Amino acid sequence: MSLDVGVCGSFGRCLDRDTDEKMAIVNIRDSRESPALPTFLSPSPPEWTWMSFPRRYLIAVMAFFGFFNIYSLRVNLSIAIVAMTENRTTIHSNGTIGYDQDFSWSSKEQGLLLSSFFYGYITTQLLGGWLAPKMGAGKLYGLGILTTAVLTLLTPLIADIGLAPLVAIRILEGIFEGVTFPAMHALWSRWAPPLERSKLVTIAYSGSYFGTVVSMGVCGLLAEHLGWASIFYVSGIFAVLWWILWFVLVKESPQEDRFIKRTELDYISNCLGLTADQHKLTVPWKSILTSLPVWATVAAHFAENWGFYTLLTQLPTFLSDTSDLKLDKTGFLAAIPYLAMAIIVQCGGQLADWLRSRWRVETTKVRKIFTCGAFIAQTIFMLATAYTHAVTAAIICLTIAVGFGGFAWSGFSVNHLDIAPQYASLIMGLSNTVATVPGIISPMITGYIVQNKTEEGWHVMFMISSMIYLSGASFYCYGASGNLQAWAVQSSRPRNFLNSQSGESETTAFLQQETDGE
Repeated sequence: MSLDVGVCGSFGRCLDRDTDEKMAIVNIRDSRESPALPTFLSPSPPEWTWMSFPRRYLIAVMAFFGFFNIYSLRVNLSIAIVAMTENRTTIHSNGTIGYDQDFSWSSKEQGLLLSSFFYGYITTQLLGGWLAPKMGAGKLYGLGILTTAVLTLLTPLIADIGLAPLVAIRILEGIFEGVTFPAMHALWSRWAPPLERSKLVTIAYSGSYFGTVVSMGVCGLLAEHLGWASIFYVSGIFAVLWWILWFVLVKESPQEDRFIKRTELDYISNCLGLTADQHKLTVPWKSILTSLPVWATVAAHFAENWGFYTLLTQLPTFLSDTSDLKLDKTGFLAAIPYLAMAIIVQCGGQLADWLRSRWRVETTKVRKIFTCGAFIAQTIFMLATAYTHAVTAAIICLTIAVGFGGFAWSGFSVNHLDIAPQYASLIMGLSNTVATVPGIISPMITGYIVQNKTEEGWHVMFMISSMIYLSGASFYCYGASGNLQAWAVQSSRPRNFLNSQSGESETTAFLQQETDGE
């Protein structure tokens, strides 16, 4: 029997069952026999033990620590600035009282400094999505973190020169970190089987929240006992050490990894198929920019980041303004909401993939349930924070609100890979560009509203966040999709592996059977 087939990867368990790629149709033609009926294949991931840890999960773990560093390098100033600008009271030997501080920046100047990172960050999102397939997603991701780490090590020296140079170096840090999220999406487009996307992506991205948790806790202790400059030295050195491991261990694709097991290589190749030459892909910009599912994902990303960045940059200051807590306790309290988010995002990723693979819930439904449900919960608890006057109650409400963001990330953050895997890095670049705007304007708006350091001003900020969450939930519920979009299918399929008859919407695929003992 001879086979005349088109190869595009295996489907079945490897692909979402709610799209036109629900099943792989294997066309088997025999010159001596009548055509066989379609065969539906459902390859399972290879069994593994700790002695044969899958390389795709090694990448997820390394990416976890990469995002840990990304947010450690990003959030360190939010803690350090409290120590850098705090008033110190000194009683001299002659009985006089003196007041001193390292930097006498106003609330508006502090807001400018905290938001300056995002001026650079917003400029390289699309550039990162474009560069990642060309220069190597893994290389670009590592380079972005390494350069940011070096600039962080220079921060104490630059701060002594003046505010303007410090703003400039924070902008540069943002420029280099801006390529990291699109680069990681490009890497996952080559490594993550569809029914493991939520799991792998959330393992990696949860490093962001663990990085925030550890930084807010540890940075407070460092500032209290070793001085604020130690914050930048410790986070910078840790990131440089991580980059060395990343450079040695991580490869651009399974085919380039000489340590990958044959069973894992076959499994990933069968699930993802042969990738089109990304250097020659023509980007369907018109289709991307007019796609409702794309903009629904962008809107959700914007809404989540508004609340996230507001608290990321301002929560230590909020606790300092509304309580008499010392800096080390302020740092630990500010870390609690992100600890909740770090845990929930892991659970959310596992649950999302379980619903899709075990219960065959449509991808669109899973994404909407997780994203919209989380946003509604965040709306409620942000409003509750606005109407509470006790620090303990505020921390509880904020912890629940931020924690639910973990479920939201299990929804919209994977959506780029659902709707257009070949262009996931570019769409993530577009999404993160818009979603970076809150990082720029939120600290400045907050600095203006709370310049008198009153509870009422902070309550206004929480109400603004809750309304943005609600708007994001509404738009995402209306326009989101988990289906592979037609414009992405037509543009991303390798021509020599597909049937390209006009109007044909069904995917013809062939799954090469795994050879026993390989």
